[in-house]
Amino acid sequence: MKRFESLGVLGDGAFGVVTKCRDKESGEIVAIKKMKQRYSTFDECLQEKEVKSLRKIKHQNVERLLQVFRENEYLHLVFELLGDSLLKTINKKNGAPFLESEIRSIMSQLLTGLAYCHRQGFFHRDIKPDNLLWKGDILKIADFGLAREIRSRPPYTEYVSTRWYRAPEIILRAPNYNSPVDIWASGCIMAELYMGHPIFPGNSEQDQMYKIVNVLGAPNTHIWPEFGRLVSKTSYRFPQVTSTPLATLMPNASPEAIDLMTQLFQYDPARRPSASQALQHPFFTQTGSASARVSVTSTDKIDATPKIASETQKSVDIALSQIPNITSKTQPVSKSALERPPKSFFEEPLPNDLDDLLKELL
Repeated sequence: MKRFESLGVLGDGAFGVVTKCRDKESGEIVAIKKMKQRYSTFDECLQEKEVKSLRKIKHQNVERLLQVFRENEYLHLVFELLGDSLLKTINKKNGAPFLESEIRSIMSQLLTGLAYCHRQGFFHRDIKPDNLLWKGDILKIADFGLAREIRSRPPYTEYVSTRWYRAPEIILRAPNYNSPVDIWASGCIMAELYMGHPIFPGNSEQDQMYKIVNVLGAPNTHIWPEFGRLVSKTSYRFPQVTSTPLATLMPNASPEAIDLMTQLFQYDPARRPSASQALQHPFFTQTGSASARVSVTSTDKIDATPKIASETQKSVDIALSQIPNITSKTQPVSKSALERPPKSFFEEPLPNDLDDLLKELL
């Protein structure tokens, strides 16, 4: 029985294709993600990272998984239908910054969702504007395909996070990174909302580290005890460059906002606040710090408990074709951010750039 009617492809990623569908039984409009990997058993499907995390995480700031089923060896995930991504909202502003009240609302929702995910034992590993979707004026964290359990054992050797939002410990190949990588990415998003463009738009893994150092200054073992051990295993050399104050890059940000971003951008993961701690920062709690809701297109409300379908359920008969990935518009950045790192910044190229490795694997 063809329970779902295809209404068009919404997106195509590395791990699955998402299609907008109508449930013929309930009339609900949903989003169905068909995974590209084949699964030999249904139990194997239930071990998929996205399934394991979203079956446990039920929060208004996290996308809701409605149903899971396997047909013809392919895993299908049925989600509530969400609206535009935060990336699309940013691009619609054509480089103009958000109001601080809007930023406060966005960051409050993002950190609230992350705090819940982390309490439930999962960290996302790919927080970026394209993975934050709107449902009315509610922001939801989506795409848990790279999520890991906080209690899981390192090393983590998989490709994780989009380069511009990648934490320094990932760039330096730390084998035991954890939930603070989500906090760093949140800081990148907060800065992007103030600036109207990414704060660290590296065009390679090496350039990414240079962009970070150009703003924050070079790390050392005093501010990051693990730095010496990590850098000794790479070809990085960190000259003493002059940092660029965040307040200079974001003159429209309040002192409280600058202080919060400074904490989110700590090189040492152990010194970054947790999502719950960040929500207690004066940026959110000070008297008179009202939050303005961001105007976005609403979608119909869908509220359902995730269902695990039987092995014999009929397949979803829909054609899933590829569409180009949505990429961020190029935005003007400061002169210092566009400068290429001096040749002396690295003794030699880092082997196996994560992005090049991903292309090889795909």
